[in-house]
Order: sequence, then structure tokens, then C-alpha cells
Amino acid sequence: MGKFSRKIMAGYFCGIVGGATYGMNPLFAKPLISNGVSVPTMLFFRYFLAALLMAVLIRFRHESRRVKRTQIPVLILLGILYATSSILLFESYQYIPSGLATTLIYLYPIFSVLILIFVKEYPSWQTLFAIMLSLIGVALMTLPSSEKAFPLLGIMLTLFSALCYAFYLVVIHLSRKASSLTADIITYYGLVIGTVMFFFYHLIKGGDFFCGVLAPSSIWNFIGLAIFPTVIAMFSLTYSTRVIGATKTGVLGVFEPLTAILIGVLLFRESLSWNVSLGISLSIIAVLVMIISQHCSSKIKKIH
Repeated sequence: MGKFSRKIMAGYFCGIVGGATYGMNPLFAKPLISNGVSVPTMLFFRYFLAALLMAVLIRFRHESRRVKRTQIPVLILLGILYATSSILLFESYQYIPSGLATTLIYLYPIFSVLILIFVKEYPSWQTLFAIMLSLIGVALMTLPSSEKAFPLLGIMLTLFSALCYAFYLVVIHLSRKASSLTADIITYYGLVIGTVMFFFYHLIKGGDFFCGVLAPSSIWNFIGLAIFPTVIAMFSLTYSTRVIGATKTGVLGVFEPLTAILIGVLLFRESLSWNVSLGISLSIIAVLVMIISQHCSSKIKKIH
């Protein structure tokens, strides 16, 4: 396997890891909400701890945190987009079930495609087919067991969260100013900007900043939230978007709901219904279609 192929496969691997770790959000967020931790406080400590971890990692790898003045605006934009997506998603948990929120936020691959089409960058039919197949799979995985009306506010919050996330991936994919920055640096500054945003977000909302924070279970959930769906997810998604593009990285985000469901089955002994099994199968097929089509395309290019 050539160097180009190894890089592409690394991009797919990071996309899978990014989707899977981002799918751990409810695992750590739900217990914190149950302990009385407010959304602004939760997000502040999540990003603050994650920024510290990234700073240590950058120092360990002897990287410089200095950036050019021309790169500052795009870093601020990326930080605002990712942080806003987090705020909207976590706020939606207070109105709608996390399963429904997971389904709706997975519309971001569609939003990514529409944004890219607007700038005249068209995905292949294989990628579009994979998106539709994975969307059907996600819909099946989170099929509600009973007909119940959910607040429109919760649905709108999740949709706007998905839109912000789509813009985040597209900006990384298209921005020339960000292309010379490493995934470490983009992740670090995104976390720093998010930390500042969440502090002011708390000032606006008010309330007890430290409510539920010092509970033993909260401390472990904060650490888990900082490591898995934040540092690992942001780094992996940034790297994947650079290598294989925003649309394909979006398709690999199907591992987000898949992870959430597997956590429910393995840790909380939830049942695995027929629709969930079928949804998982379709999602895996969608990812395989995309990877195989990429591999075949690379071979054809080498022949020519």
C-alpha cells in the first residue's frame, strides 16, 4: 500500500474514531445534568480541561502555539462554530431525548453537501448513496417506540447544532489559511475559544456555577467528557476532514449514534431490536461502500 493510500486510510480511521468518541457525549453529559450541573458549567469545564490536555500534548510534541495574524480570524470562526454546536446540542437534551437529538444532528452530512454544492464542489454519486443509506440506518436505529410529540424548540436547537457542525467541517476543508495549521493547533485554539465563550454564556444565563461540580461522579464524568468526545473527537475529525473531505467525514459520523446504541446495550443492558440491528447493518454497508469506492478510484488513477 502506497503512502497516499495509507494517508487516506488514516483519514477514514480518524473519521470513525471521531464519530465514535463524539457519540459518547450523552454517556458523560446525562449524569452531570442529573447531578444538577448546568449546561454552561458543564461545557466550560469540559473545554477548559480539554484545553489543558491539548497544551500538555503540544508541549510534549515540541510544537509551537504561535500562529500568523492572518490565521487568527479562521481559528476564531472555527472555535465559535464548534462551541455553538456544543451549546445547542447540550441545551436540546433538556427538551428532547438524546436518541432523537442524535438522529437530528446527523443531518450535518446533508448540510455539508448543500454548502459544498453552493460553492460548486460536488460529491460523487457513491458518496451521496452512502449518505442516504447511513441516514436511513440512523433513522431506523433511533426509531421511537411510541408516538409522542416533542417540543419544537428542542428540535430546532439540534438542527442548528447540526448546521454549525457542518460549517465547521466545511471551513476546515476549504480554508487555505487553516491548511498550514496542524490538527493539534486547530483543536487547541478551538478549545480555548470555546472555554471563553462558555464562561460568558454562564454570566448571561446566571445560576450557581459550581452546583453539582464537586460530586465524585461529576469529576470523573468531566474528565471523560474532556478526553473522549472533546480532545479525541475534535483532533480526529479535523485530521479526517483534511484528508478525505467534509462530506466523507460526515458519513463516518454514523458511528456517533452507533456508539450511543452500543453503550446502551452493553453497559445499560438495553434491548437490541430488529430496527436497531437493521440500522446498524445499513450504516456499516454505507461506510464500506464509501471506502471501497475510494480504494477503487485510487487504483484507477494509478493505472492511468
